Parts: sequence; structure tokens; C-alpha cells
Amino acid sequence: MSEQPYRVWDLPVRLFHWSLVILITISIYTGENGGFNEMDYHMLSGYAVLALILFRIFWGFLGSRHARFSDFFKPTEIAAYTSALFSREKDEAKPGHNPLGGLSVVAILLVLLIQASTGLFANDDIFLEGPLTHLVEDEMSDDLTTVHYYASRILYALIFLHLAAILYHQFIRKDRLLLPMITGKRKVNGALHDDARPTKEMAIAALVMAVCAALVFYLINEV
Repeated sequence: MSEQPYRVWDLPVRLFHWSLVILITISIYTGENGGFNEMDYHMLSGYAVLALILFRIFWGFLGSRHARFSDFFKPTEIAAYTSALFSREKDEAKPGHNPLGGLSVVAILLVLLIQASTGLFANDDIFLEGPLTHLVEDEMSDDLTTVHYYASRILYALIFLHLAAILYHQFIRKDRLLLPMITGKRKVNGALHDDARPTKEMAIAALVMAVCAALVFYLINEV
């Protein structure tokens, strides 16, 4: 059966993905350098990451088929996929995230949510503190700062595994994963129903993103 181009990732997912890549890069650079000016940008990028993660959680229920968490993985799929992962035969590619990929995405989103949330209460024991530090005792702020630090180390490990998996699929399995996250399309066997509604998707996504951004703005300025 011939391979046909199929719309896998909607535009909101692709914009989310590459925006998150940029923001995480900024957050890592500014967080590890730790200068006074850098930390201002670190906090701003953290607020933006939090808004994006909230958006992605909502979009996991409101988005197109392969953007939804229900399409990511099932326990039986994870076991079957893992057992076949290193076989010599190339398995039929799943249009959206493969089971381990879906699990990886959920793990990264969860750690980023913890990272961005604890950052709101964190402090550096000198000049800087998160916008919600006044809501908790000093000891609690210190504890959340510790969680913020160690969550970043877990995040680094997850990013490394994510990149390693992409390279493995790209060059060993010959399963092109990067291009679909740019174009939105991927070649699959046979004809699959495309539930694309670009105009409606973007309208809903813009509304959801605006709500998430407004919520984060309220948290850091009004609470």
C-alpha cells in the first residue's frame, strides 16, 4: 500500500512545540548563568513556559485527534512497542506520538509544570524571589526552591532522552520525526481521515492561549 501525506500535527501544536523549545533554551541559559539581568529573563521565560504548559494541557482535550492525550498511549501499546523497538524489521509508524514518545511528552509536561510552578515561590537567598513568595513561609520557599533545582536536573535528563530518541528514529529506524513537526504532515500507509479544521482550531487555540496568559498574568501581578 502506497504512503500518503497525512496531517498529523495541527498548527497550534507546532507553534507550542517550537515556542517551548525556544523558551526552555532561554530558561536553561539564564538559569545556569545566574547573573542579575539573566535572572530577570529567566523569570519572564518561566512565566511564558507556565502559560504554554497550561495551554497544552487544555489542548490535550480540545485539540485535533493526535494532539489529544487520549491518542498518546495505552499501557498495552507501550509494552508491545517497547518489545518491537529494537527489532530489525521496521514497524508501521503510528501517525501521532508512538507510545514511548507520548509517555515522554507527558513526563516533560509534568516536570515543566512543577518547574514553572515552584519557580513562582522560589528565592535565591539574596536579591531575587518569585512573585508568590510572600504567600508562603521562608522555610517553605526554600523547600520549593530545592524542588525547583532538582526538577531542572530531571528535566535535563528527559530532554536528553527525548533528543536521543529522535536521533535514533531519524537515523537508525529511518522514521522522520522532525519534518512533520514543521510541516504538520507525515506519510502513512493508506488513507486516514483528516479531522483538520484550521480556522476553527486557530480560533479556539487563540482563545485558550489568551485565557492561560491572562491567568499567569493575574498570578504574578495580582495575587
